[in-house]
Amino acid sequence: MELRVLQYFLTIAREQSISGAAEFLHITQPTLSRQMKELEEEFGKQLFIRGNRKIILTDEGMLLRKRAEEIIQLVEKTESEMRADDTELSGDIYIGGGESEGMRIIARAISRAQSDHPLLKFHLFSGNAEDVTDRLDKGLLDFGVLVEPTNMTKYDFIKLPTKDRWGILLRKDSTLAALESITPKDLRGKPVICSNQMMVKNELAGWLGGNERSLNIVTTYNLLYNASLLVEENSHYALCLDGIIHTGEGSDLCFRPLEPRLEVGLHFVWKKYQVFTKASDYFLGLVQEEAKSRSNHEKEA
Repeated sequence: MELRVLQYFLTIAREQSISGAAEFLHITQPTLSRQMKELEEEFGKQLFIRGNRKIILTDEGMLLRKRAEEIIQLVEKTESEMRADDTELSGDIYIGGGESEGMRIIARAISRAQSDHPLLKFHLFSGNAEDVTDRLDKGLLDFGVLVEPTNMTKYDFIKLPTKDRWGILLRKDSTLAALESITPKDLRGKPVICSNQMMVKNELAGWLGGNERSLNIVTTYNLLYNASLLVEENSHYALCLDGIIHTGEGSDLCFRPLEPRLEVGLHFVWKKYQVFTKASDYFLGLVQEEAKSRSNHEKEA
């Protein structure tokens, strides 16, 4: 299995056509068809369903597409690290994280890094904890920002000096918007949108006194923006962290904290025994400085 063939396969998956992929790749259609036939023979699996109008991936083809994208991204990341300029700090740093106001600490470190070293490039991946840890474990990310609760056994980390507060995102014209905070009783019978992360569900179950079935969860989400549209359109109630969705002037939405109060911390993480590039080692130092500065500022306040 060659990288070149995987790239051919991904082009066919994107174009949904042998002829379209051949034109894009500047190779002949028979050559491309032969390469794909040999790839299928190598795996002993059918990867495509060849229709009259377009090509559709089989289940095995969908799996290969996912793995091929990860393999090529990892190769490109490795090539970038190996080609980094020794005379000037440069390279690519990949960071994944969920939606959180605590990402501002990371943003400040990125701003400092690029101000001092313009050749540094950063790539941000947004996803929930499962998405981020999966990419960390495969080497596709250098660092991750994880919201508690998270299983940290495989990672080294810096605990960021910030807390995110759980609450409810709701319409300003909702009857619950008149309340200063939201209790489990207030949500009884209401259509609730909740994160699909199992560890988050466990945390919220604790807030509910172990009775999560008392919530009428009608929809789940992994990132909040699309869920906020459901809140706007259907008057649902989204369990979420504060500061992610704009709720100020001009917005139809507002945020009300949970009562009893429920807060979570954040961790800046990386794989144990990870070998850092010069760029990633330098950036880790900046994050440590930003975290210390934030902590000192809060103590003075």
